[in-house]
Amino acid sequence: MSRVLVGVKRVIDYAVKIRVKPDKSGVVTDGVKHSMNPFDEIAVEEAVRMKEKKLASEVIAVSCGPAQSQETLRTALAMGADRAIHVEVAGAEYDTMQPIHVAKILAKLSKDEKADIVIVGKQAIDDDSNQTAQMTAALLDWPQGTFASKVEKTDAGLTVTREIDGGLETIKTKVPVVISADLRLNEPRYATLPNIMKAKKKPLKKLTAKDLGVDLAARIKVISVEDPPVRQAGSIVPDVDTLVTKLKEGGHV
Repeated sequence: MSRVLVGVKRVIDYAVKIRVKPDKSGVVTDGVKHSMNPFDEIAVEEAVRMKEKKLASEVIAVSCGPAQSQETLRTALAMGADRAIHVEVAGAEYDTMQPIHVAKILAKLSKDEKADIVIVGKQAIDDDSNQTAQMTAALLDWPQGTFASKVEKTDAGLTVTREIDGGLETIKTKVPVVISADLRLNEPRYATLPNIMKAKKKPLKKLTAKDLGVDLAARIKVISVEDPPVRQAGSIVPDVDTLVTKLKEGGHV
């Protein structure tokens, strides 16, 4: 049976109104509610379902970030993951951490833990990069099934239904494989109180990027983070001719 490695990220909760820092260096995170990235919840759920179907022998949750990331890992353990690995990255290094760094960490852990399947959310709702799964697959030289809305076991490996612009695409892939979870892959379960209590006793291993031989030097520099422009109020025009005139005046046509 397969061993599944699942990446989970601690992000600002989806219901929180984002505020940009006065110096435009990023967004305000202090004193703001955080939770597990919603797409990563879907990834955890899929991994746990694989174990319930006897397709996986073990589910390992991994998170890279500050000490608070352990709360996110405990949530994954409460959902059904067997154990967790916390790669602690804090301070300035975390502020400049990018998908390439996470991909290198996941690739190294996949080899160390002898994982057969890596599942991550297709993107994080804070940076919307949508890069980690693809980079991890490239570093491992494994096939990838991205934007997965359905994953089925076959004799030869997995059949993955992908959500693409033109509809749905079905691919067949061998194992080992990297999968990224799309929104419609499943509906994550709620962690029950008994499972939350059990999660506190499940093993959680702490590592650093240095332990894994990963250099966290920034590859790109964020110049500025700004609020989106305020949408202007609309207006009602009496007829089509007036509409066309206004569009021309605004340089839209």
